[in-house]
Amino acid sequence: MSDIAPIAPETPIGGRLRRPDGGFYAPKRGVTGWILFDPAVQPFFTLITTFVFAPYFVAAVAPDAVTGQALWGYATGAAGLVIALSSPFLGAVADASGRRKPWIASFGLMMVLACAALWFVAPGRTDLIPLALVAFAVATIGAEFATVFNNSMMPDLVPPERLGRLSGTGWAAGYAGGLVSLALMLGLFAADPGTGKTLAGLDPAFGLDAAAREGDRASGPFSALWFLLLALPMFLFTPDAPKRLPFRAALVAGAKQLKATLAALPGQRNAAFFLAANMIYTDGLIALFAFGGIYAVGAFGWGTIEIGLFGILLTLTGTIGAFVGGRLDDRLGPKAVVTGALVLLITAALGILSIDGEHVLFVVEVGGPAPGDGLFASTSERLYILFGIVIGIAAGPLQAASRSLLVRVAPAGQTAEFFGLFALTGKITSFMGPLLVGLVTDLTGSQRLGLVPLVAFFAIGLTLLRRVRA
Repeated sequence: MSDIAPIAPETPIGGRLRRPDGGFYAPKRGVTGWILFDPAVQPFFTLITTFVFAPYFVAAVAPDAVTGQALWGYATGAAGLVIALSSPFLGAVADASGRRKPWIASFGLMMVLACAALWFVAPGRTDLIPLALVAFAVATIGAEFATVFNNSMMPDLVPPERLGRLSGTGWAAGYAGGLVSLALMLGLFAADPGTGKTLAGLDPAFGLDAAAREGDRASGPFSALWFLLLALPMFLFTPDAPKRLPFRAALVAGAKQLKATLAALPGQRNAAFFLAANMIYTDGLIALFAFGGIYAVGAFGWGTIEIGLFGILLTLTGTIGAFVGGRLDDRLGPKAVVTGALVLLITAALGILSIDGEHVLFVVEVGGPAPGDGLFASTSERLYILFGIVIGIAAGPLQAASRSLLVRVAPAGQTAEFFGLFALTGKITSFMGPLLVGLVTDLTGSQRLGLVPLVAFFAIGLTLLRRVRA
């Protein structure tokens, strides 16, 4: 992490650089603590949203795969709508109050409690579907809001020329945290219901019952405990902004500032076009990750082990992509990195749409997966994995460079507010992606056709991004 800490072109005071506002950038341990927040929250997205609990819900709790995908889409969309409506105001309040950590702690606790509740969602219990969906939605809201306020700390940590590297390293660390947590979950906890063994060939740890899918359900409390441990260094070592206004005064000031910002936003060309582009392409990315594992359940009959291995591959490539993307960000600029990532995502999404159990490239017939063939034995499965790897490579740089680009277009002193707007534009239509997936899946009875709208999101986002001058 030493290359992330600020390095002064001139002699720093006490070993630390001064910020333009007269304060100091964070020391090394403060930067490291901030970076660790990304891997702290990532298991929620890796284990719950994508690779373990969501496929488990579709395969073992919902009455069938199509209904499960539709319900999961509605829950994701509902959470996104709450985030969209609330995040800009909360960001403006945080800017007025100054402090970030109390907000991170409150929303982090919300995520922890909701994740723990997922343990109680037993297989075959359709009466527990409301519990699963509500707990997932609440955890999503907590995780996203905590991330908004953690992101808004970036400008106080390192000089502007290091923001791309900081953001990229944070995303890479997040992917690495997701990779390690997924490997632990598959190797020690989640077991094949048929064999009763984990991917490592072991009995599930702590006597977890494979038949009751307790390993899959443990992904909830596991994610909660992981967050509590890895987020602690940020609270202990990363400096927070000084307190400015009491809470009630910050509410009033935040509302006034948000109103003024929204009124002035049409005149801030770069910020407006970037936020609009982010609104569209983030929607597509969220839905693509949310339904990638779910689609594989229906198309190929994958279980926890297959989806978990697929997740490890995507997370590994995402780690590499985010790390390299952070370096490219500082060298080429964040806009170039986001543009390249969107081109890759459009290609990969079209490729995934061309695959089902018996076809690739829409019309080429191949032998579908059959019992006893082994892991990923069919051509369609292997091609699906290939396109998934491309998504992993592109997703990390897209998210990391978008975060650093926002720092560059946000007005000074309004970082948290603009990260609230950033979350708004990442969420205000995020309910539309999952909602469209759910509706099209319902109307067509096809999981593959349900993913068609996602390509349009990436293409429109890319078109809007071209209007941004970084």
